[in-house]
Amino acid sequence: GLGRVEDLAGIIIVLIILFSAIVAGYEAIDRLIHPQPIAFLGWVAIAGLIGFLGNEAVAVFRIRVGREINSAALIADGYHART
Repeated sequence: GLGRVEDLAGIIIVLIILFSAIVAGYEAIDRLIHPQPIAFLGWVAIAGLIGFLGNEAVAVFRIRVGREINSAALIADGYHART
């Protein structure tokens, strides 16, 4: 069945997240030891704003659909996406 594929996909996702966390941790420690000037600060701010707006749009959508179908879990997930 598809359960096995779903389990494999879950494991792959966990490994990708773990790899991302390791790289982020390494970069954070490296930059503490070897400080570098922040580059492209304007682009970083724009990317953050786009991410915030996208996350808020998805949260509003989840809350609205959750109310339409009376799904407490979906409503809660929408509010959780805002945090």
